[in-house]
Amino acid sequence: MVAEAFTVDLNKPLVFQVGHLGDQYQEWVHQPIVSKEGPRLFGNDALEFLTRTEWWAIPLIWLPVVCWCLSKSVQTGHTLSEVALMVVFGICLWTLIEYIMHRFLFHINTKSYWANTAHYLLHGIHHKHPTDGLRLVFPPAAAAILCFPFWNLIRLITTPTTTHGVFGGGLLGYVMYDCTHYYLHHGQPSSDPGKHLKKYHLNHHFRIQNKGFGITSTLWDHVFGTLPSAKIIDKKSY
Repeated sequence: MVAEAFTVDLNKPLVFQVGHLGDQYQEWVHQPIVSKEGPRLFGNDALEFLTRTEWWAIPLIWLPVVCWCLSKSVQTGHTLSEVALMVVFGICLWTLIEYIMHRFLFHINTKSYWANTAHYLLHGIHHKHPTDGLRLVFPPAAAAILCFPFWNLIRLITTPTTTHGVFGGGLLGYVMYDCTHYYLHHGQPSSDPGKHLKKYHLNHHFRIQNKGFGITSTLWDHVFGTLPSAKIIDKKSY
């Protein structure tokens, strides 16, 4: 006897429903619902509040941390030009991390209850409701947790006096990424590179979701062969 397929009730909190989809979850989550109003994820008001973030909170919270990191680099004796090079390196490193996370973590295939639930919270909600303006940037509490492994990675590949500068650059890259991501969904760029990036990213959402993983840059899609064809990018279907 074949078990009846589970149906998600969009009028109820979603997080603890989606895990029941099992093998059907990947197909369900990649069928976008275009609506200005985002769904409710949790029945608990405090947890629900933590899932919603205004875009301006990202630069407001993290740019002071970037400035502090760069000032620490200057205090250790580095010149402004040396700090600028650290920042550029940090930004470039972030674009690679951005690509790797988006491709191999955010788009991991799941089918068990808790794996589906975790994926939905991490990235699935964004693909299911791509126009939900309060869930387009990473919640600061979650970003703060991810800062620890990022800091440790920077420490491994830098000297003690350059760690702060490179970390600050990487953090600046993250701020640029989240603000760019919001703009690509809700802004209306009239010229390149913004116009091209918007087409590129919306193509990832609405046409071919296993390619086009770069947000702030298409560089790593070129390098790793995940660049969609130009015909697909230019064809508007959303």
